[in-house]
Amino acid sequence: MRRLVMWDIDYTLLRGGGVAAQAWREAFTEVTGVAWRSTPSFGGRTDLDICAEVFAAHGVTDCTPERFFARYVERVHGSRHLFAEQGELLPGVRAVLDVLGARDDVVQTLVTGNVPQVAAAKVAAFDLTGVFDAEIGGYGTDDSVRATLVRRCRERAEAKYGERFEPVVIGDTPNDVSAALANDALAVGVATGATSMAELALAGAHAVLPDLSRVDAAVAIITG
Repeated sequence: MRRLVMWDIDYTLLRGGGVAAQAWREAFTEVTGVAWRSTPSFGGRTDLDICAEVFAAHGVTDCTPERFFARYVERVHGSRHLFAEQGELLPGVRAVLDVLGARDDVVQTLVTGNVPQVAAAKVAAFDLTGVFDAEIGGYGTDDSVRATLVRRCRERAEAKYGERFEPVVIGDTPNDVSAALANDALAVGVATGATSMAELALAGAHAVLPDLSRVDAAVAIITG
């Protein structure tokens, strides 16, 4: 059975340098006319979930997520060149992706809280577009619950390829880990975000790495 490797983006593959967060704030005020007052925790959450919190915190009742996301995507598109200028690809990422990409027993995709267009802009900024089968990914517009993103990704992969997969989820937050566990997936934590190795292990990750710089070890864990 081949492995379906589902990658989180932010602080797992790369750092975006605050570009998306700035676009989020600007788009929110432009669409709602309400000044930005409160920044939620974005880590490991879906954009639908964050959007609901932001609307509630600012007392917004007359704007839909779809309307907001359309402007947000426009904002990100206009500043997408800044991802590579202000952000960075994390240690070992390109090498691990290349090794996995050369294997016939692995399909790589994205499971991310980002909306699809923003996910695409982030990976494109670091020349990673061809690495992932983005068509089968799970995205922040699929559902507010991250575990559902993993399930949708598996369903899309099975429908497209006509086979079952061994699922693997790689992420930097307890939300990534819990989403993996809810779908009987191998949960691989990388402590390249705000969550420590100990915290990822406590959340139930099957394996935890400080980063992906030990390429052979990372690939061995991901491929079993």
